Amino acid sequence: MTMIFNIPFIAVVAMIFIGLYAVLFKRNLVKMVIGISIIESGVNLFLITLGYREGGVVPIFTSAPSEVVKNAPGSMVLPVPQALTLTSIVIGVAVLALMLSLIMHIYEHYGTLDVRKIRGPEE
Repeated sequence: MTMIFNIPFIAVVAMIFIGLYAVLFKRNLVKMVIGISIIESGVNLFLITLGYREGGVVPIFTSAPSEVVKNAPGSMVLPVPQALTLTSIVIGVAVLALMLSLIMHIYEHYGTLDVRKIRGPEE
């Protein structure tokens, strides 16, 4: 039964390792950006998983049933992980747009997306 609750954490670790593999071992800049995006998704999933509470009540409803609040005051879901995830998504979209625009300029200047050819000759 406890293995089912660990599935999101296993998915987080898998996503971060897949993203790290793409960033460290791929030579194409677009594939590296995809790896960074996968890492970002793994971190967002981790934040959401930390904020999950089974049977929790959404804290934005002011008309929550009074028996829920009286009997289990800890049953409200914490809004901080949700706010952090939303902020992370917005920042991630901006960073992704910046990275893709830089890749476009690199391609226009060098004519390739291969990191080995962009670095220039080794001394």
